[in-house]
Amino acid sequence: MNPLDQVRTDVIGSLLRPQSLKDARAQFDEQRISRVELQKLEDDAVRDAIRLQEEIGFEVVSDGEFRRLNFQDSFGESVGGYDSAPASLKLYDARAAGAQPLSRFDLPFDHEPQKGTPVVQRQRVIERLFLKRNLPLEEYQAAARFAHRPLKVSLIGPDRISQRFDHLNSTAIYATVDAFIADVVRVEREIVQSVVDAGCRYVHIDAPGYTAYVDGPSLEAMRQRGENPAENFTRSLRADNELIRGFDGVTFGLHLCRGNQRSMWHREGAYDAIAERLFNELNHQRFLLEYDSPRAGSFEPLRFVPKGKIVVLGLVSTKVPELETVDALKRRIEEASRYLPLEQLALSPQCGFASEFVGNLISEDDQRRKLEVVVETARQLWG
Repeated sequence: MNPLDQVRTDVIGSLLRPQSLKDARAQFDEQRISRVELQKLEDDAVRDAIRLQEEIGFEVVSDGEFRRLNFQDSFGESVGGYDSAPASLKLYDARAAGAQPLSRFDLPFDHEPQKGTPVVQRQRVIERLFLKRNLPLEEYQAAARFAHRPLKVSLIGPDRISQRFDHLNSTAIYATVDAFIADVVRVEREIVQSVVDAGCRYVHIDAPGYTAYVDGPSLEAMRQRGENPAENFTRSLRADNELIRGFDGVTFGLHLCRGNQRSMWHREGAYDAIAERLFNELNHQRFLLEYDSPRAGSFEPLRFVPKGKIVVLGLVSTKVPELETVDALKRRIEEASRYLPLEQLALSPQCGFASEFVGNLISEDDQRRKLEVVVETARQLWG
């Protein structure tokens, strides 16, 4: 067993970008600074982010995803074959413009964050997918210079990629969705192999698409497109297993959430409908589950988790500034332990603090306090 399977504190990946990095990225997009100058500033920000996590006491650290504009760039910026424009800060801002809360924010938050109206950009493929730039490998190699603790790499999973695939207008390249997914897995296995060869021993798969299978509007949208949700779910389980097949000695985590953009969410529904198959058919060692709000349902589905696997409870919200307390978190973890033994549980924030470059509507001080409460709670429960 890889000792990383058992770590009790986890970060999901992204952290709030410092203002200096936001300014630098805008200057780069406007061609006022070079890529070399941008990379130097990214290095400085990554070094500080890793130092922050290590000082707080995290057992595994992330580079904060500071070289990405969006959490999906692990694939979008690495893989060619799509009919799409290069990523830029203005492009993501334009895409996000349609994703607004259904009612106005009044900060500070005194209630759960608002539901947003999601903007889904389906992408047409104009040639077979290929690896054009290995962004996760670049991220790992750059961050490894600063890390004194194990460094994780995060990749967007096949399920989410398939949900953004414009199959109707891509049939000249991929006659079936299965053929497309096979190439997605092939290319992502190249990425995983490269980071493993570079020394990475913890690969985290972001799989927000799985919550579509418990969300009523998302299920109805699949049916209206002529898709069978059960077939989609089965296809994604197979793809995720094939993606991680054969990488002995590497810990794989799978993260599920219900949307995370500028402190908004867009899905709801408990894990019950997918839990038995998800936990038993997938071969990942760690399941990182969003559990910070009633929208996630109860802990009862954890009864399906087999022995030897860890569930990382995402109990600390990255969307609101209110700070969770150690005592409240301990009570919730003890509640979860009614269904899964404490030795199979761990703790994390519920999602990244900045799934996109702008980030959630909290401060860097809020972020630090939330990371500290994760570590302190874990110390009191697990030592």
